[in-house]
Amino acid sequence: MPPTPLTQDTAAGVIARFLKARGVDRIFALCGGHIMPMWMRADAEGIEIVDVRDERAAVYMAHAHSELTGKLGVAMVTGGPGLTNAITGIANAHVARATVLVLSGVPPRAQENRGALQDISHTELVKSITRYARTVREPALVLQELDEAVSRAFGQGGEPGPVYMDFPTDTLRANVPKPLQMEEHFRAKPRSLLRPNEADVEAAVDLLWSARRPLIISGRGARGAGKELSDFLDRLGAVYLDTGESKGLVDDSHPSVVAAMRGKVMGDADLVVTVGRRLDFQLAYGSPAIFGDARFLRIGDSPLEIRDNRRGAVELFAQPAAALAAIVRNAGGRSPAVDRAWAEGLRAKHQERVEKLRTTMKSAPSDSEGRIHPNRLLAELQERLQNDAVVIADGGDFLSFSRVGLASSAYLDPGSFGCLGVGTPFGIAASLAFPGRQVVVATGDGSFGFNAMEIDTAVRHNAPVLIVVANNGAWQIEVHDQTDTHGKVVGTRLQLADYAQMARAFGMHAERVEKEEDLSQAIERAMANRPALLDVLVSPEARSSDAKTGLAWVPDLQPLVAWDEAERQWRDETN
Repeated sequence: MPPTPLTQDTAAGVIARFLKARGVDRIFALCGGHIMPMWMRADAEGIEIVDVRDERAAVYMAHAHSELTGKLGVAMVTGGPGLTNAITGIANAHVARATVLVLSGVPPRAQENRGALQDISHTELVKSITRYARTVREPALVLQELDEAVSRAFGQGGEPGPVYMDFPTDTLRANVPKPLQMEEHFRAKPRSLLRPNEADVEAAVDLLWSARRPLIISGRGARGAGKELSDFLDRLGAVYLDTGESKGLVDDSHPSVVAAMRGKVMGDADLVVTVGRRLDFQLAYGSPAIFGDARFLRIGDSPLEIRDNRRGAVELFAQPAAALAAIVRNAGGRSPAVDRAWAEGLRAKHQERVEKLRTTMKSAPSDSEGRIHPNRLLAELQERLQNDAVVIADGGDFLSFSRVGLASSAYLDPGSFGCLGVGTPFGIAASLAFPGRQVVVATGDGSFGFNAMEIDTAVRHNAPVLIVVANNGAWQIEVHDQTDTHGKVVGTRLQLADYAQMARAFGMHAERVEKEEDLSQAIERAMANRPALLDVLVSPEARSSDAKTGLAWVPDLQPLVAWDEAERQWRDETN
């Protein structure tokens, strides 16, 4: 007996109407029988379905969509291996605290626990990496469970992050009683503003305006607070470091920016202010071995952003934009105690290093075999980036070059989870969300391989992305580590495959660039014919900063060799 028609009153229909009401106009998905009712009703509601080649990519795309638009990102994956394939994407969204809803399906209720096709407890697999995970068997409960899940995804009641829901297929085909299709569940909820406690604001002002060498470090929680952060820096005169989570939040021309002096300023500061930023491995866990006797001021609306690893002398539990604005208001006309000579000296040294880097990048020589230096490739790309370009960087060794060599107002990379392979899916989602802006993916060849098949998705959906593959035929950061540490290379070399030929097979404009004199025109043509891919042969001899610092070696106490040695010395001296 064939299934009954799927009307808007079925659970699948209610789910699609809910998503439409919440502003979802695009779902990233891979089809399967267990989710077919949701799939067809989403299409009936006019929601675009971007069908992908692997479920990881669907979640990555939903992640990037959320990060760049500030809206809910939605991925739909089928049961069993569909969900297990998606788990890496969910884990990455969990660490990044990205607002993502993942939808899936399970066998009909009458077949549960009987060995049905793809019968596995999905929620048990994803509970530790989601803010909410539910299997909804009763059609009458679908709407209120969706409402709760999306609220949790946006951080109402805790940290934002991915949420997960699945439904037996017969539940999706069943009707939701009309009296229970309440408008209150469909309606989008205004996001509440978490304001700072005024006493904490006063304490923060006292701490900030008495500091001689204050350092401000931003993270993902500071997104959306760019104006308030710039106003705060203007008023205080502190120096500033961004991180990959907040790159582009403050323009590089701002006089507080001292990114090229990162190591020195972390040791100089007498007050470190984290704005929506965890003190994770990228910041040496806030250790006194690196930050000396500096005190900390923590600002954030997530518990982990105000008290992980180091407690603050003052902790402002509030949305960063509200907290920064309140600090500036409270300070009034008070004169800060910042050592201007120190701050201006750091800025001058930063600019000197930036100019030197720009010069050396443009003139970085090819190696003896004519393979292009990664910095030369990045310099050519940077020259062609518009002010509002979206840059996605992906890889290990090449990411280290890109993080320094590319600047943009919108930037994403694998994040603190180190989730290689996000580049192409992130870029596709970004270019679909912002088709009028340049979207450039700068990826290593190893990282590209994880989701290389998604170039088919880019072509089928006409996603105007430019993918630039830095091809050195290796997992190069590991090659350097194995060579230096173990004296031999084992299992870390790849083919110098022709990725351009692969892309052309899927109908994408693609070129292979082997000589530096061909690079400029190839980029111009690719920019004009997106979606496009450039396969650029780069030198494996070039060493990135991460390759030099021992990141791949994984020291015991700190992520970098120099920090590890400093940590050991500090612990010995304080015993």
